[in-house]
Amino acid sequence: MAAAEALAPREGIRLNKRLAELGLCSRREADEWIARGWVLVDGQVAHMGQPVLPDAQIKVLPQATSAQDERATFLLHKPVGYVSGQPEDGHEAAVVLLQPGNRWKDDLSPRRFTPAQFKGLAPAGRLDIDSTGLLVLTQDGRVARALIGEDSGVEKEYLVRVVWAPNGPQGPGVVEQGVQAVVPAECLARLRHGLSLDDQPLKPAQVDWLNPEQLRFVLTEGKKRQIRRMCEAVGLHVVGLKRVRIGNVLLGKLPQGQWRYLLPGETF
Repeated sequence: MAAAEALAPREGIRLNKRLAELGLCSRREADEWIARGWVLVDGQVAHMGQPVLPDAQIKVLPQATSAQDERATFLLHKPVGYVSGQPEDGHEAAVVLLQPGNRWKDDLSPRRFTPAQFKGLAPAGRLDIDSTGLLVLTQDGRVARALIGEDSGVEKEYLVRVVWAPNGPQGPGVVEQGVQAVVPAECLARLRHGLSLDDQPLKPAQVDWLNPEQLRFVLTEGKKRQIRRMCEAVGLHVVGLKRVRIGNVLLGKLPQGQWRYLLPGETF
Protein backbone atom coordinates (compact mmCIF):
# COMPACT_ATOMS: atom_id res chain seq x y z
CA MET A 1 0.00 0.00 0.00
CA ALA A 2 2.77 2.42 0.93
CA ALA A 3 4.61 1.67 -2.30
CA ALA A 4 1.46 2.32 -4.32
CA GLU A 5 0.99 5.67 -2.58
CA ALA A 6 4.60 6.59 -3.26
CA LEU A 7 4.12 5.90 -6.97
CA ALA A 8 0.86 7.89 -7.20
CA PRO A 9 1.34 11.09 -9.24
CA ARG A 10 1.36 14.32 -7.27
CA GLU A 11 -1.14 16.95 -8.24
CA GLY A 12 -0.02 20.39 -9.37
CA ILE A 13 -1.78 23.75 -9.65
CA ARG A 14 -1.88 26.09 -12.60
CA LEU A 15 1.21 28.22 -12.88
CA ASN A 16 -0.69 31.51 -13.03
CA LYS A 17 -2.41 30.67 -9.74
CA ARG A 18 0.92 29.73 -8.15
CA LEU A 19 2.53 33.03 -9.20
CA ALA A 20 -0.43 34.93 -7.72
CA GLU A 21 -0.22 32.91 -4.47
CA LEU A 22 3.45 33.88 -4.21
CA GLY A 23 2.37 37.53 -4.34
CA LEU A 24 4.34 38.19 -7.51
CA CYS A 25 1.46 39.34 -9.71
CA SER A 26 -2.19 38.83 -10.55
CA ARG A 27 -3.31 35.81 -12.55
CA ARG A 28 -3.91 38.06 -15.55
CA GLU A 29 -0.37 39.43 -15.31
CA ALA A 30 0.96 35.90 -14.88
CA ASP A 31 -0.71 34.83 -18.13
CA GLU A 32 0.90 37.80 -19.90
CA TRP A 33 4.34 36.94 -18.52
CA ILE A 34 3.98 33.28 -19.48
CA ALA A 35 2.83 34.20 -22.99
CA ARG A 36 5.89 36.44 -23.38
CA GLY A 37 8.27 33.70 -22.22
CA TRP A 38 9.25 35.56 -19.04
CA VAL A 39 8.66 32.65 -16.63
CA LEU A 40 10.85 29.58 -16.21
CA VAL A 41 9.83 26.39 -14.41
CA ASP A 42 12.73 24.12 -13.44
CA GLY A 43 14.88 25.96 -15.96
CA GLN A 44 12.46 25.59 -18.87
CA VAL A 45 10.32 28.28 -20.47
CA ALA A 46 6.80 27.86 -19.12
CA HIS A 47 3.68 27.48 -21.25
CA MET A 48 0.10 28.64 -20.79
CA GLY A 49 -2.01 26.47 -18.51
CA GLN A 50 1.00 24.60 -17.20
CA PRO A 51 0.51 22.80 -13.86
CA VAL A 52 3.34 23.03 -11.35
CA LEU A 53 4.18 21.04 -8.23
CA PRO A 54 4.76 22.77 -4.88
CA ASP A 55 8.53 22.14 -5.04
CA ALA A 56 8.94 23.41 -8.62
CA GLN A 57 11.65 26.02 -9.10
CA ILE A 58 9.96 29.09 -10.56
CA LYS A 59 11.98 31.99 -11.92
CA VAL A 60 10.62 35.28 -13.23
CA LEU A 61 12.88 37.06 -15.71
CA PRO A 62 13.87 40.70 -15.19
CA GLN A 63 11.72 41.79 -18.15
CA ALA A 64 8.63 40.91 -16.13
CA THR A 65 9.55 42.91 -13.05
CA SER A 66 10.63 45.86 -15.22
CA ALA A 67 7.24 45.84 -16.96
CA GLN A 68 5.53 45.62 -13.59
CA ASP A 69 7.44 48.59 -12.22
CA GLU A 70 6.03 50.67 -15.08
CA ARG A 71 2.45 49.97 -13.98
CA ALA A 72 0.79 52.94 -12.34
CA THR A 73 -1.25 53.13 -9.14
CA PHE A 74 -3.36 56.24 -8.55
CA LEU A 75 -4.72 57.50 -5.23
CA LEU A 76 -7.85 59.55 -5.83
CA HIS A 77 -9.96 61.58 -3.40
CA LYS A 78 -13.33 60.59 -4.83
CA PRO A 79 -16.18 63.11 -4.49
CA VAL A 80 -19.85 62.21 -4.06
CA GLY A 81 -21.61 61.46 -7.35
CA TYR A 82 -18.96 59.29 -9.02
CA VAL A 83 -19.05 55.50 -9.18
CA SER A 84 -15.93 53.45 -8.53
CA GLY A 85 -16.22 51.17 -11.55
CA GLN A 86 -18.13 51.35 -14.82
CA PRO A 87 -20.51 54.28 -15.42
CA GLU A 88 -24.07 53.50 -14.35
CA ASP A 89 -27.44 55.26 -14.11
CA GLY A 90 -26.03 58.38 -15.72
CA HIS A 91 -23.18 58.74 -13.22
CA GLU A 92 -19.59 59.01 -14.40
CA ALA A 93 -16.83 56.65 -13.35
CA ALA A 94 -14.23 58.09 -10.99
CA VAL A 95 -11.50 57.33 -13.54
CA VAL A 96 -12.60 60.41 -15.56
CA LEU A 97 -11.02 62.53 -12.81
CA LEU A 98 -7.56 61.16 -13.65
CA GLN A 99 -6.59 64.09 -15.81
CA PRO A 100 -3.35 66.09 -15.75
CA GLY A 101 -5.18 69.16 -14.48
CA ASN A 102 -6.46 67.25 -11.44
CA ARG A 103 -3.04 66.05 -10.31
CA TRP A 104 -2.32 67.30 -6.79
CA LYS A 105 0.29 70.05 -6.84
CA ASP A 106 2.01 68.46 -3.83
CA ASP A 107 2.37 65.02 -5.45
CA LEU A 108 5.97 63.97 -4.74
CA SER A 109 6.16 61.31 -7.45
CA PRO A 110 8.53 61.99 -10.37
CA ARG A 111 6.30 59.97 -12.73
CA ARG A 112 4.97 61.56 -15.88
CA PHE A 113 1.30 61.10 -16.71
CA THR A 114 0.77 59.18 -19.96
CA PRO A 115 -2.29 57.69 -21.72
CA ALA A 116 -0.66 54.24 -21.47
CA GLN A 117 -1.39 54.33 -17.73
CA PHE A 118 -5.09 53.78 -18.48
CA LYS A 119 -4.49 50.34 -20.04
CA GLY A 120 -5.85 47.69 -17.70
CA LEU A 121 -6.54 50.30 -15.02
CA ALA A 122 -9.18 49.23 -12.51
CA PRO A 123 -10.38 50.18 -9.02
CA ALA A 124 -8.94 48.00 -6.24
CA GLY A 125 -12.03 48.09 -4.05
CA ARG A 126 -15.22 50.11 -4.18
CA LEU A 127 -16.45 53.33 -2.64
CA ASP A 128 -20.18 54.03 -2.83
CA ILE A 129 -21.49 56.76 -5.12
CA ASP A 130 -22.62 58.78 -2.09
CA SER A 131 -19.32 58.35 -0.22
CA THR A 132 -16.07 60.29 -0.46
CA GLY A 133 -12.44 59.60 0.28
CA LEU A 134 -9.54 57.42 -0.75
CA LEU A 135 -10.03 55.30 -3.86
CA VAL A 136 -7.20 53.24 -5.38
CA LEU A 137 -7.04 52.63 -9.12
CA THR A 138 -4.21 50.45 -10.34
CA GLN A 139 -2.60 48.59 -13.23
CA ASP A 140 -0.54 46.55 -10.77
CA GLY A 141 -1.82 43.07 -9.94
CA ARG A 142 0.21 43.01 -6.72
CA VAL A 143 -1.70 46.03 -5.43
CA ALA A 144 -5.06 44.61 -6.51
CA ARG A 145 -4.35 41.28 -4.83
CA ALA A 146 -3.23 42.97 -1.60
CA LEU A 147 -6.41 45.04 -1.41
CA ILE A 148 -9.13 42.81 -2.82
CA GLY A 149 -7.64 39.31 -2.94
CA GLU A 150 -9.50 36.50 -1.19
CA ASP A 151 -7.02 36.47 1.68
CA SER A 152 -6.70 40.27 2.00
CA GLY A 153 -6.83 41.57 5.54
CA VAL A 154 -5.88 45.17 4.82
CA GLU A 155 -7.58 47.66 7.13
CA LYS A 156 -9.83 50.38 5.73
CA GLU A 157 -10.65 53.32 7.99
CA TYR A 158 -13.78 55.47 7.64
CA LEU A 159 -15.23 58.58 9.30
CA VAL A 160 -18.99 58.13 9.46
CA ARG A 161 -21.53 60.83 10.38
CA VAL A 162 -24.78 59.34 11.64
CA VAL A 163 -28.23 60.21 12.97
CA TRP A 164 -30.32 58.06 15.33
CA ALA A 165 -33.25 56.79 13.27
CA PRO A 166 -34.76 53.69 14.92
CA ASN A 167 -37.92 54.09 12.80
CA GLY A 168 -36.10 54.97 9.58
CA PRO A 169 -34.67 58.31 8.40
CA GLN A 170 -38.15 59.61 7.50
CA GLY A 171 -39.90 58.20 10.57
CA PRO A 172 -40.54 59.70 14.01
CA GLY A 173 -37.84 59.93 16.65
CA VAL A 174 -34.91 60.97 14.46
CA VAL A 175 -32.07 62.54 16.49
CA GLU A 176 -29.49 64.59 14.55
CA GLN A 177 -27.56 66.26 17.39
CA GLY A 178 -26.04 64.55 20.43
CA VAL A 179 -26.52 61.15 18.80
CA GLN A 180 -23.99 59.40 21.03
CA ALA A 181 -26.06 60.18 24.13
CA VAL A 182 -29.19 58.41 22.84
CA VAL A 183 -27.66 55.35 21.17
CA PRO A 184 -27.81 52.30 23.47
CA ALA A 185 -24.42 50.80 24.34
CA GLU A 186 -25.45 47.44 22.91
CA CYS A 187 -25.73 49.03 19.45
CA LEU A 188 -22.03 49.85 19.47
CA ALA A 189 -21.25 46.34 20.70
CA ARG A 190 -23.21 44.84 17.80
CA LEU A 191 -21.44 47.07 15.29
CA ARG A 192 -18.13 45.79 16.61
CA HIS A 193 -19.11 42.14 16.38
CA GLY A 194 -22.32 40.19 16.02
CA LEU A 195 -23.95 41.44 12.80
CA SER A 196 -24.51 39.46 9.61
CA LEU A 197 -25.07 40.65 6.04
CA ASP A 198 -26.32 38.48 3.20
CA ASP A 199 -26.58 35.57 5.66
CA GLN A 200 -22.84 35.79 6.36
CA PRO A 201 -21.42 36.82 9.75
CA LEU A 202 -19.22 39.91 9.56
CA LYS A 203 -15.65 39.97 10.76
CA PRO A 204 -14.97 41.93 13.96
CA ALA A 205 -14.70 45.69 13.37
CA GLN A 206 -13.24 48.59 15.31
CA VAL A 207 -16.02 51.11 15.97
CA ASP A 208 -15.71 54.13 18.28
CA TRP A 209 -17.25 57.56 18.73
CA LEU A 210 -15.09 60.46 17.52
CA ASN A 211 -17.65 63.07 18.58
CA PRO A 212 -21.38 63.00 19.42
CA GLU A 213 -22.39 62.70 15.73
CA GLN A 214 -19.49 60.83 14.17
CA LEU A 215 -18.16 57.27 14.36
CA ARG A 216 -14.80 55.86 13.30
CA PHE A 217 -14.96 52.44 11.60
CA VAL A 218 -11.98 50.20 10.80
CA LEU A 219 -12.89 47.18 8.66
CA THR A 220 -10.90 44.33 7.13
CA GLU A 221 -13.58 43.40 4.60
CA GLY A 222 -15.70 45.30 2.10
CA LYS A 223 -19.19 44.06 1.40
CA LYS A 224 -21.46 46.24 -0.72
CA ARG A 225 -22.59 49.31 1.26
CA GLN A 226 -21.39 47.50 4.36
CA ILE A 227 -21.17 50.38 6.83
CA ARG A 228 -24.52 51.87 5.82
CA ARG A 229 -26.22 48.48 6.18
CA MET A 230 -24.48 47.80 9.51
CA CYS A 231 -25.71 51.12 10.88
CA GLU A 232 -29.26 50.56 9.64
CA ALA A 233 -29.28 47.20 11.43
CA VAL A 234 -28.86 48.95 14.80
CA GLY A 235 -31.11 51.98 14.21
CA LEU A 236 -28.57 54.45 12.84
CA HIS A 237 -28.66 56.22 9.47
CA VAL A 238 -25.47 57.36 7.69
CA VAL A 239 -25.51 60.95 6.43
CA GLY A 240 -21.83 61.19 5.54
CA LEU A 241 -19.06 58.66 4.93
CA LYS A 242 -15.40 59.31 4.13
CA ARG A 243 -12.61 56.74 3.72
CA VAL A 244 -9.39 58.18 5.16
CA ARG A 245 -6.99 55.23 5.18
CA ILE A 246 -6.27 51.97 3.38
CA GLY A 247 -3.62 49.94 5.18
CA ASN A 248 -0.62 52.23 5.67
CA VAL A 249 -1.71 54.74 3.03
CA LEU A 250 -3.52 57.86 4.26
CA LEU A 251 -5.83 60.19 2.36
CA GLY A 252 -4.07 62.99 4.20
CA LYS A 253 -4.37 66.44 2.65
CA LEU A 254 -5.18 65.19 -0.85
CA PRO A 255 -7.95 67.58 -2.03
CA GLN A 256 -11.31 66.24 -3.14
CA GLY A 257 -11.42 65.50 -6.86
CA GLN A 258 -7.62 65.36 -7.13
CA TRP A 259 -5.16 62.47 -7.36
CA ARG A 260 -1.55 61.50 -6.81
CA TYR A 261 0.64 58.50 -7.61
CA LEU A 262 1.46 55.79 -5.10
CA LEU A 263 5.08 56.55 -4.22
CA PRO A 264 7.96 54.07 -4.55
CA GLY A 265 8.31 52.29 -1.23
CA GLU A 266 4.76 53.23 -0.20
CA THR A 267 2.87 50.03 0.56
CA PHE A 268 -0.54 49.08 1.83
